[in-house]
Parts: sequence; C-alpha cells; structure tokens
Amino acid sequence: MPAKKKEVRSKLEYIWLDGYKPTQNMRSKTKVIANFSGKLKDCPMWSFDGSSTRQAEGGSSDCLLKPVALYPDPVRENGYIVMTEVMNPDGTPHESNARAKIDDDDNDYWFGFEQEYFIMDNSTQLPLGFPVGGYPGPQGLYYCSVGGRNTHGRDIVEKHADLCIDAGLTFEGINQEVACGQWEFQLFAKGAKKAGDEIWIARYLLDRLTEKYGYYIEYHPKPVKGDWNGSGMHANFSNKILRTSGKKKDFEEICERFAPKARIKQAIAVYGAHNEERLTGLHETQSINKFSYGVSDRGASIRIPIAAVENKWKGWLEDRRPASNANPYKVAGSIIATVKDQPYNY
Repeated sequence: MPAKKKEVRSKLEYIWLDGYKPTQNMRSKTKVIANFSGKLKDCPMWSFDGSSTRQAEGGSSDCLLKPVALYPDPVRENGYIVMTEVMNPDGTPHESNARAKIDDDDNDYWFGFEQEYFIMDNSTQLPLGFPVGGYPGPQGLYYCSVGGRNTHGRDIVEKHADLCIDAGLTFEGINQEVACGQWEFQLFAKGAKKAGDEIWIARYLLDRLTEKYGYYIEYHPKPVKGDWNGSGMHANFSNKILRTSGKKKDFEEICERFAPKARIKQAIAVYGAHNEERLTGLHETQSINKFSYGVSDRGASIRIPIAAVENKWKGWLEDRRPASNANPYKVAGSIIATVKDQPYNY
C-alpha cells in the first residue's frame, strides 16, 4: 500500500483593525489549517467577537474577517500573515472598514509611505536614549547617525527590515530620524489598497518584534513635548497624470485641489489623532490651519520633490501632513478622492 501522505498544518495569522476611535488598533488571532495551499483564494472567511473590539453589540456580536492579502510569516514555520477586511454578517463592509472605501480598483494610484515612530523602553516609558529624569543632547546629531553615542535601537530596526523583506513586502529603506530614539521605514506599492496592506503588515511585524526586547512602538505624533520633532507618515503619491504629464501646471492644479477649506478639514480628520501637536509650523511642518505647497519645501503641506522637476515634471507629490498613527487606508482614500474631486465618506 502507498504510504499515507503526511499532513502539514499551517498557522495563519488573521489581522484586522478594531473599532476604537479616534485611532484604530490592530487585532490578530491564529487559525491552523491542514495542507494549506499558500494561496489567498484558499484562506477561509473567519469571524470574531465584535463586542470585544467596539464593532458589535453583545447580543449580536459576530463580525466577519474577509482575507484580502496574504504574506509568508518570516518567523513561524509553515506560517502566513493574512490581512483582512471587517465585514458585517450580511457580507457588507463594516463601518470601520476604510479599505473598502478606497476608489482605486484599477491601481492607478501608487503610494510610498514613510512611517516614523519612536522606540520606547517598557521599563522607563521613555524613548531609547532618554535618561530617567532628564534629557539627552539636543537634536542635530541623531538624524542618520552612526555610533553608540547617538544611535539607539539599531538591532531591532535591522531585524524588522529583514522580517519585512522576508515577508515579501516592497520595503524601501530605513533611517534614524531627527529625534533621539526615533526611526523611519519606507514602503512602496502600485495600488492604494496594497500600500495600506503593507504598512499594516510592517507595523504588525514591528510591534510583534518588540515583545522580545522589552520595548514598545509609540505612534503618537508628538510623544516628546518641547523642541523635538514629531512623527509623521508622509504619503508620497502619484497617478498616471503625475507620472507622465511633463507639465508644471498639472502638478500645480493637483496641489490646488487640496487647498479649499473643506478639503483641508477632510484631510486633517483622517490624518491621525493629536496631529495638532505636531503640525505647528515648526520642526519641518506646516501649521495644521494652513495649506501650502512648494518645490523641495519640507515646511509645506505638500512638497513637490526636486526629482520630479528635474525629470521634466514627471513623478509624484508628497503630502507631509499625515501623522505616524494615521490609518494608511484613510489617508490614501482621502488623497484619491481629492485628486479626483470626489466626496470622501470616511
């Protein structure tokens, strides 16, 4: 008789966003499947207790998890990470599901997100490099620094980069940022939904990694008050017009679509909680109450990269306003709606 084929059991980590306001949190749980094919189409729908995540009432608590993206888990043997959308029991998108509201089914919009964050020590509740009861040296030497005097947390940052690359994310780079204990990673994707998926997967891998170090990641846009840079999630974006136009006026016309007060209000509403503490007009930001754009201007709301100008007005724009704790799905949805001059129901 032929030998019985050995059963292989895979761990699928389902990730979703809860219903907390103003900032949603990641939630996850593991489903073990026998002889999983490794394909998204074979990830089953699942459910969870929405009454425990502010997404349902106790008397009717089931919410559904719809798999939308699949990545190999770089830590678990036979493991996968499944990004999901939260759905109502009738199969319609839950009100907390911002991904479903993105109008980019043809993947015309490309996004490159720059995710800034602080690495915090659980024992002190301070950023790495901050002494208890005091402050480290002033800003200036931390940005892209080398050496133990000004560089803090490189081990975890390098490990995180490796995990993201091993998971198949379009990971573009890392650097230490302006404040002590502050870092950044960059991701790029062709398609707004894919870009959002990858930011959430990268955040998940980073947050999970901190469990081994006694650290946690602080996404608050201004965790250290005073003369310290805040943290953003700069959104670099393009569509076919920006990538191929070759005309300065097209770039300016798109920037002007962000200028009306209604559009400013729409953007700030989804660009992250407590962002007023960061968008002060100082520390490479424009005031939260103003809108401006300019070539190479890191103090503007939207920066026109010099690379786009030198490439004969072909390239992308950078919205510098989104905070580090913003939901990339909402940021992308708002930007696309603005460029298309359409309403955005966030």
